[in-house]
Amino acid sequence: MKLRVSVVQYHLHTIHSFEEFAAQCEHYIKTAEEFGAEFVLFPEFFTTQLLSIGNGQGQRMTINDLPRFTEQYRELFSNFAKQTNMHIIAGTHVIEKGSKLFNTAHLFYPDGRIGEQAKLHITPTEVNEWNMEKGDSFQIFETDKGKIALLTCYDIEFPEIVRIAKAKGADVIFCPSCTDDRHGFHRVRYTSHARAIENQVYVVLTGTVGALPTVDFMRANFGQAVIITPNDIPFPPKGILVEGEVNNDMIVTADLDLELLYEVRERGSVTTWRDRRTDLYPDWEK
Repeated sequence: MKLRVSVVQYHLHTIHSFEEFAAQCEHYIKTAEEFGAEFVLFPEFFTTQLLSIGNGQGQRMTINDLPRFTEQYRELFSNFAKQTNMHIIAGTHVIEKGSKLFNTAHLFYPDGRIGEQAKLHITPTEVNEWNMEKGDSFQIFETDKGKIALLTCYDIEFPEIVRIAKAKGADVIFCPSCTDDRHGFHRVRYTSHARAIENQVYVVLTGTVGALPTVDFMRANFGQAVIITPNDIPFPPKGILVEGEVNNDMIVTADLDLELLYEVRERGSVTTWRDRRTDLYPDWEK
């Protein structure tokens, strides 16, 4: 089984209305549709662009204002998914539940369903500057092309959660990310490669590019879209199926062949999933 995935390097810049945001998103969606994509991934925190609109009184908006756009965001991407018959992982959006803020990945299904996965591991900036809360549950999402997981940025740096995702049947890990410098970017990139090798899964990763001069902690972005494979024949030697140009506004597309994953798990030059020492450490399949 194959699935075609488009990955968006979303360009953050100042806008003046929700309609501008919607038009930019539509551009990427239509591009992915023209490429015949079945899944589309946007980056983490890309909806912070909405804060650059301002409050109409010459004052800046803060992260606490972002949940007010939740209904519009969900309606916009739900319509995109239904119109294009694509599965859209619309990055993350900050939602409010019980006066608490959660950085939440959203999966929009073609039939109108919406899946949510709050970020499980949150960074010091999210805690100290934005008063975010950790997600308290983890789920795998069923699609007509198999099981997938949504793990956001910092999540991918923790091997246990990806082990659990694979044990629950996920073959593809979608990882929306947002990093402001090379250090953060490479932490997420290198650990994504590690997770793909350890679990013999695909990792689809992307990040924001551009800048939001009026939005705190979004003034700098360093990002690149990439689809990462296990490092084994019949995959590319460097484990990179496709990648974008660093910090450019663009979209990349490739086909993920799930049969190749099953093949290397059974008879690859290494069989990392099968060779786990579950006599020494937890067997997440149980």
